[in-house]
Amino acid sequence: MSITTEFHDPRADAQAVAEPYELEVDLGKPLTIGLVANGFPDSVRFLDHVEKSLGQVVPTASFVRYDKGDASSVVSGRMLEEIQAECQAVVAAYGH
Repeated sequence: MSITTEFHDPRADAQAVAEPYELEVDLGKPLTIGLVANGFPDSVRFLDHVEKSLGQVVPTASFVRYDKGDASSVVSGRMLEEIQAECQAVVAAYGH
């Protein structure tokens, strides 16, 4: 006697059409990447791993850290100005 197990895939069909992301960063120039932690537990630790991985792929990159400190708030205007002034690319860590 054989037993068959079936699994239900709970994912729905995509409702939005995927659009290509066409912004680019020139990796031939010095590059500063901003890493923004959203304030959830472990978001800073997660970005430690992101920085390490990106640093291996883009060894000429430097990194600047930002931390909202409160997951329920938005990035302040002042922080956005700092990010725009200092960085050519940004990675934001959202999640728990």
